[in-house]
Amino acid sequence: MKGNSQRGHELAFGSFGIKTLESCWITGRQIEAARQAVTRYMKREGQIWIRIFPDKPVTKKPAEVRMGKGKGAPEYFVAPVTPGRIIFEADGVPLDIAKEAMRLAAQKLPVPTKFVVRKDYEEN
Repeated sequence: MKGNSQRGHELAFGSFGIKTLESCWITGRQIEAARQAVTRYMKREGQIWIRIFPDKPVTKKPAEVRMGKGKGAPEYFVAPVTPGRIIFEADGVPLDIAKEAMRLAAQKLPVPTKFVVRKDYEEN
């Protein structure tokens, strides 16, 4: 996948977020693991938004099957992301809690990410 993200590259809902720095496929399981990590650390305070959705099926044929006989069955679903794409957004929590929650989410993802803050954000 070439080029930077043309859409979904700015914060739209929350004050904090993580954005990708490389292209990759993120599976539904990885998104869910990251979501659980964020929710657990934020103790269900504030709100999070998941900005990507795994709508691309990845197929796989069973082990030790001969060539031919059609395409394999869908194995899992992925969300293709390009550099600059916002993956998660959060709001309603202090900056330090949001930063740590997003760091925990980034550990669950297969792509390097960067923590971003809304331009007009001021700490109360």
